[in-house]
Amino acid sequence: MKLVGIAGSIADESYNRKLLKFIATHFRSQVDIELLDINDIPMFNEDDDQSDGDAIQYIAQKIEAADGVIIATPEHNHTVPAALKSLIEWLSFSIHPLDGKPVMIVGASYYSQGSSRAQLHLRQILEAPGVGAITFPGNEVLLGNVKEAFDEKGNLKDQGTIDFIHTTLNKFIKFVKVINHVDEEADDAFEAEDLDATHPVDTTVTNVEMKAKDWVEQAAVKTNAVEGSAYVKLDRGLLTVDQLNYFFNTMPMELTFVDDNNQFIYYNKTMEGKDMLASRTPDQVGDRMTDVHPPRAIPNVKRVIHSLRTGKTDLVSMAVPGNNETKHIMHYYHAMHDADGNYRGVNEWVLDLYPIVASYLKQTGKKLVDDPNNQVDANAGASQGSASSKDDADKKPDVDANSGASEH
Repeated sequence: MKLVGIAGSIADESYNRKLLKFIATHFRSQVDIELLDINDIPMFNEDDDQSDGDAIQYIAQKIEAADGVIIATPEHNHTVPAALKSLIEWLSFSIHPLDGKPVMIVGASYYSQGSSRAQLHLRQILEAPGVGAITFPGNEVLLGNVKEAFDEKGNLKDQGTIDFIHTTLNKFIKFVKVINHVDEEADDAFEAEDLDATHPVDTTVTNVEMKAKDWVEQAAVKTNAVEGSAYVKLDRGLLTVDQLNYFFNTMPMELTFVDDNNQFIYYNKTMEGKDMLASRTPDQVGDRMTDVHPPRAIPNVKRVIHSLRTGKTDLVSMAVPGNNETKHIMHYYHAMHDADGNYRGVNEWVLDLYPIVASYLKQTGKKLVDDPNNQVDANAGASQGSASSKDDADKKPDVDANSGASEH
């Protein structure tokens, strides 16, 4: 496997470059990592497009040819250095070599945070439209107190840190293989998924414009739908329509129903859209999936639905960007089937797990602590080992191995 490593510093003596050099040298038997220099990258200026210049083209071509990228970022004033930000601006202006490319983030700092805030910011930048990188979730390599971390030969002193980086690198290698394998299958698999809802199913309400703001009301009239105190016989229950609304609207999570024609036909309106974990509005109900996602998310939405429709997996889960020590919002997508096992759509639910965890800790008197021996799963969004800082670690979405799930 071929990776490229980019240190986000132009300093003559860069600890982040030293960290990348150690990773490339120490683990050379497992992976080929070529280090790239950004010293010659000009400051970004959209009025003077230098995307075709030698310095930018060299890095862009190296990234395109590589299976994945490792970026080591310092932390300058709680964010990434200007030189690294400028590079990413060039790589998302008129050329896009990072689009769909697996990226792992590492970082070193003088103090205990290990560039955690810069890493969080970098994740958000890499996910921006035009950049489109697929960042490796969790397993943050946060190397703090870096002045004391290396010996005179440039080797890391602490074996626990080395072991953690080894474990993380192995997981990233697997992650790269999965992401690139999904991309290889793109032409003959998920691209066929029709998000325009042009293939009506037996439950599709026809002759009602899907984008109508009052789709629910029109469709209800068209189908003579019951409401209010009318009873609905369920599998194991008998409830009025009002009771069903009471029931769903007090669920401790946000629910969405997408049918097997990829039409968004229901959500439980527990609050106004601006206050929801994943915003929905009443006038969106009835819309096609293409109408409720930004264009850049469409390929990933197709991947998720295709994997559920084809039975490749029954459940896709992911965390959202920006989770931290007091918030862990998760999205779950579960395939629905009828009594005969036929695919009938997606049940999506969204909830913040942290209040549940906090309540459990309060009631039991227990607390969360790092387990230095734990092998954290690539999807766990957790920090571990002496190279990480629990207090400063920020979480990344857990992209299911089969999906590359989209963000809302």
